[in-house]
Amino acid sequence: MTADANGLPLMRVSAERDRCVGSGQCALLSPEVFDQDADGLVTLLSEEPAEELRDQVAQAADLCPSRSIRVHD
Repeated sequence: MTADANGLPLMRVSAERDRCVGSGQCALLSPEVFDQDADGLVTLLSEEPAEELRDQVAQAADLCPSRSIRVHD
């Protein structure tokens, strides 16, 4: 497990492109972490986003209609 400078575990994010349906909710909710490619599928911009983005990333995962996004602690 990766930790920050204070020894706290970092949030990790994964996205399953083969499950993605291209709704774009993730890119709208957390554009620092998610984008979409030319086909509209999720692109992960940061596998270990900053802690202050946790709420946005969690909301993106919760609202993903295909459940393609996972947040790992």
